[in-house]
Amino acid sequence: MQIDKLRGKELDQLFKAILTLENVEECYQFFDDLATMNEVQSLAQRLQVANMLRQGYTYHKIETETGASTATISRVKRVLHFGNDAYVMALDRIPEDE
Repeated sequence: MQIDKLRGKELDQLFKAILTLENVEECYQFFDDLATMNEVQSLAQRLQVANMLRQGYTYHKIETETGASTATISRVKRVLHFGNDAYVMALDRIPEDE
């Protein structure tokens, strides 16, 4: 399993740090210190692409609304079908009103 290749003490520490964050503002502060805004925006874009793919949007519509490349859309689609179902898990947990 590819996820096992990621496992390690350093990533455990990162994920535990993320899990200590109590609200969106703390996430903004932490990720602003941790990564470039382009890196964070790229992650957010992938989540948006995953959500739109789940809702049946076309590549063209997703590309137009998110600015994601067709390569990014294809990668996210592949992960949705053959990945660990993490996008689905996370998207299902986000409250509807957000």
